[in-house]
Amino acid sequence: MGYAEEFKRSLNDPEGFWSEQASLIPWIEPPKRILEQDDNGAWRWFGGGKLNSCFIALDQHVEAGRGDQTALIYDSPATGQVTKFSYSELTDWTARVAGGLRKLGVEKGDRVVIYMPMIPETAVAMLACARIGAVHSVVFGGFAAPELATRIDDAEPRVILSASCGIEFDRVIPYKPLLDDAIEIATHKPAHTVIVQRPQAEAELIADRDFEWEAWLDGAEPTDCVPVDAHDPLYILYTSGTTGKPKGVVRDNGGHAVALTYSMQAIYGVDAGDVYWAASDVGWVVGHSYIVYGPLFKGCTSILYEGKPVRTPDAGAFWRVIAEHRVKSFFVAPTAFRAVKKEDPDCELRKGYDISCLKYQFVAGERLDPPTYHWLKDNLPGVPVIDHWWQTETGWSICANMAGVELLETRAGSPTLPVPGYDLRILDEDGHELGPNQEGAIVVKEPMPPSCFPTVWGDHDRFVESYFSQYPGFYLTGDGGYRDEDGYVYVMGRTDDVINVAGHRLSTGQIEEVVAEHPAVAECAVIGIHDADKGQVPMGLMLLKDGANMDAGDLQAELVQMVRSSVGAIANFKRAVVVQRLPKTRSGKILRQVLRKMVDGESYVVPSTIDDPAIIDEIDATLRAEGVIQ
Repeated sequence: MGYAEEFKRSLNDPEGFWSEQASLIPWIEPPKRILEQDDNGAWRWFGGGKLNSCFIALDQHVEAGRGDQTALIYDSPATGQVTKFSYSELTDWTARVAGGLRKLGVEKGDRVVIYMPMIPETAVAMLACARIGAVHSVVFGGFAAPELATRIDDAEPRVILSASCGIEFDRVIPYKPLLDDAIEIATHKPAHTVIVQRPQAEAELIADRDFEWEAWLDGAEPTDCVPVDAHDPLYILYTSGTTGKPKGVVRDNGGHAVALTYSMQAIYGVDAGDVYWAASDVGWVVGHSYIVYGPLFKGCTSILYEGKPVRTPDAGAFWRVIAEHRVKSFFVAPTAFRAVKKEDPDCELRKGYDISCLKYQFVAGERLDPPTYHWLKDNLPGVPVIDHWWQTETGWSICANMAGVELLETRAGSPTLPVPGYDLRILDEDGHELGPNQEGAIVVKEPMPPSCFPTVWGDHDRFVESYFSQYPGFYLTGDGGYRDEDGYVYVMGRTDDVINVAGHRLSTGQIEEVVAEHPAVAECAVIGIHDADKGQVPMGLMLLKDGANMDAGDLQAELVQMVRSSVGAIANFKRAVVVQRLPKTRSGKILRQVLRKMVDGESYVVPSTIDDPAIIDEIDATLRAEGVIQ
């Protein structure tokens, strides 16, 4: 079955389509109802079905006789370790950790916050929660204490699992002081914490509250999988909200298991025994879906990488991991490859590694700019470079070129077409559907496919208000874009990244594409800044490639002409400033709103997810020196 037929069937007969996919996972009790609405009016999948996500990820493969296959590879240039765990080893370890949680009083439905770095214990902690029906909430390791406290108060965990430190390049970041401060700030006090002591920085433990991980596991009895309902929550994952209070995205067990199992082969083109690598962090949705759950559901070998794309030790780090572990399908954010491109523009370091094993290169997490797309195409001959687009709220792809169904033509700047189950539309402000090449709000018609969130933890009204009130019956993605004549989707950025220049709506992503084409530009961000005459005008901030030596005035003049030629004089692009770094979240997203407010003289809050807060001061100083900020 080709893509068009599969997609059409998913919309015309969603219950039949997803019932077939559901039959491919091991249920304790099969679903009694495929699709229904709950008391809140939210669409729910596989009602009455009972399963266990940990069993699907681990035990089923051991029972099928594949216990000796490698399940997880821990590759840590940060510590110089490479450790492999078989499915049997990972199952036994997880069962003991689940027993340890039980010993601390954790039962089905209780929440457990996991505040840990990229170490194997983190993945095991998640799976152990799933094993006993507890709801895990992973918070990115190193999050500031007030942000962690907010999540503690919202999730109200019985236990927090953590580690003594994380490692960023050559910096050791102690976690325990942050955790202690967060618990002090929080109204809700967890009964216990369990700390993995890492040799790089041992933590001081508080008597009667804190346990050391290994000592805690001593004597813990292995625990079997607990049946849970398909609608029971598997995890809560917090995502930024416009009000400043994070939203707890809820993922259920049933829809999540079905959709992710389907996605591994259909989208990523991998099956049991294949090596799959998502170079992300378990603190983000990518890490949940495609480091821990998705690959293990399918019986793949997954890689947990504690390192960076560069400086661990160099810009050849990705190629080394792919070659050493024989990765078939690789998934990473475009910002990571831009870092590689900046340090190794001609990709010389790749030539030292045999990466013939690589069949598919996936990118997502932010918009894949055409220059990076073409750089990858040029340097990975014969390997499809596949952009795909999805969100924390969905848990898997909304749009993708589906390697396991039918590889279609790739087009620079587009994540191709909607994935089966997603009835995607482009609407104007009044809710009217727009035609080809007309930019508007990207929405998805209900019901959304399995794995998409059914609510926000503890606040269903906020779920409805944030996502379904503007266009009733449609999920508001918060992204703007358009479809071309062939239906290819182009995601141009958050709707608040659309600027209004003298009454004309322009996407900053469109202008960024042009700026990034300049041979001296390594990376850029375009923001809309206030203008008394035109409402807003675009301004660019650029990083130059290593070795690029160009007069700033000449560069600005060339960029102004490029934008004028490609977008038109209406863009009114006249200002481009060279900076040393761009402020980003730890997942690689540029903080455009902060930059815009900084330039416009508005108050702004620097989010705790920023990679390095010092960047804000650096950029402020640069913009003042350039006269952008008075």
